[in-house]
Amino acid sequence: MQIGVNLWVWGAPVTTEYVQETVPRAAEIGFDGVEIPLVEPTELDCDRTARLLDDHGLDATAVVAMSEDRDLLSDDPAVRENGRRYLRDCIEAASAVGATRLGGPLYAAVGRTWSMTDEERAAAVELVVEQLTELSAHAAEHGVTLCVEPLNRFETSFLNTVEQGIELVDRVDDPHCRLLLDTFHMNVEEKSMPVAIESAGDRIGYVHACGNDRGAPGNGHIDWDGVARALADVGYDDTAVIESFTPAVDSIANAAAVWRPLEPSQDDLARDGLANLRAVL
Repeated sequence: MQIGVNLWVWGAPVTTEYVQETVPRAAEIGFDGVEIPLVEPTELDCDRTARLLDDHGLDATAVVAMSEDRDLLSDDPAVRENGRRYLRDCIEAASAVGATRLGGPLYAAVGRTWSMTDEERAAAVELVVEQLTELSAHAAEHGVTLCVEPLNRFETSFLNTVEQGIELVDRVDDPHCRLLLDTFHMNVEEKSMPVAIESAGDRIGYVHACGNDRGAPGNGHIDWDGVARALADVGYDDTAVIESFTPAVDSIANAAAVWRPLEPSQDDLARDGLANLRAVL
């Protein structure tokens, strides 16, 4: 299993200069790869980033940052088109830095919650399927796989469970549209994390391996042995990424509700998480 770390662990915004500072730190700690948040993909120097990753022998994944002005479920067609334009830019940036997977909540603004009837949910799923079908074709042209991430109920009301994620990607029915499973969100929403993982099977694009409190995975109460067995049972042996955040950056703290340090330091979070995941995965 390749273990990566999201660069948000140490701060934000993730500019080209920030990437230059944090990629060597991730390599020094011993990670196999990094995850690059593409908040403003057109502003990242992709060639410089690709060279840096190559120099340090690191693989890459990338994640999106959906917001109110780039929401595929907006009632405003212009906002939906802006969301599709943003995701196309993310696909192209991911490809340019050498990331073959682009993950995250590829459907709506994080933090947007609303109540839906069964009929409204069905219409929302249809709307997202239509757009992700188009975007998956664009991703295929660039050698990128979209990985749709269910979030917990406090961050979205659209896609919370692995079962809902399976319905969505099966409807898209494209090998370049798969699932991103995040143990932090699954810890809230799933009756059994191993059962949910097994149900996803070969639809898993990659995994966010996160502590139940967003601290170092392995320092909390998640059943990592059960997670590891389930991943092995479905034949998944690819990439697991530690995703966490720091309360030192207000924008990140507000978005992720991180109000206190989760470990003694962010480097401790990264090192402990890496060691714990190496032991179990």
